[in-house]
Amino acid sequence: MSVYLGNYGFVELRRMSDATQKASVVNPGDVNAARRRFSFDFETGFLTSGDQVEITSTNGADLDFVDPSGWLVNARQSSGAWYINVDDLGGIRLYDTYDKSLAGIQDQAIVLTSIVDDIPIVARVVNAVPHILAECTYFELSTSREAVDTTALGDEFRSQYSSLISGSGQFRAFWEYLPQYAQNSSTENAHYLLQLAVRTEVGSRFGAKLYLKSQGNGTTVAAQDDLIWYEIEGIVTQAAVNFAPDSTVEVTADFVTTGPIQLLSKTAPDNKVLQENDDDIRLEQDPISSLLREAS
Repeated sequence: MSVYLGNYGFVELRRMSDATQKASVVNPGDVNAARRRFSFDFETGFLTSGDQVEITSTNGADLDFVDPSGWLVNARQSSGAWYINVDDLGGIRLYDTYDKSLAGIQDQAIVLTSIVDDIPIVARVVNAVPHILAECTYFELSTSREAVDTTALGDEFRSQYSSLISGSGQFRAFWEYLPQYAQNSSTENAHYLLQLAVRTEVGSRFGAKLYLKSQGNGTTVAAQDDLIWYEIEGIVTQAAVNFAPDSTVEVTADFVTTGPIQLLSKTAPDNKVLQENDDDIRLEQDPISSLLREAS
């Protein structure tokens, strides 16, 4: 019998958004080029540090408040996507990477330039990069399938037909405060779960991979690099912070799934000959079969 411990698993979160876009205007007075900071009108909770935001002008004009160096083509365009840092006053700085946006250091922000005319814009959150949920101590996923009663008159035994599948679960993680410049860029702090619960403008959607087995863990050498995980999309329905003087501060977030629930696995049998990109080498005479090593 193989025994696996909970420390073989982890949670990978991906930021998502329900909001299609937010229309606003960048005025000349909203741009502080010296501090690489600008602003526009948006509701509290619409944007959070670490979000990747696409900004597009609605009149076809270039985004003149962003220096040409802010684009990979080194030329101003009417649309662009950057990671953002939002300060306590709603000011925004643009960054080219997620970790820089969490740090919020002024000298690492995209250079801005002053403008003389208003620029009407629309902004939308376009995050797609997953990050590990930091300090996660527990996760739970329960799946259920509804049953439809198909018993007919005269039947001696009741009959059922399987129907829709739904899921629900919970995350628990230690709440941790770190100055922005000290945050780990490869992780998503548990505080984000609390932010999800109150983001009325963009909703509380998220994508997640819940790993039951990670690489480097296995009872046999052949299973060391196998992966097994659930892949879901969901919404946070409840979030809480548990305080007690004799214990650590912990965040608890309940969720329900909003789409397919997939139980996936990734295995690499050790008897296959693989290409440099880890793909199988298919046989010409049988495209669904792979080239195998000779038995020793």
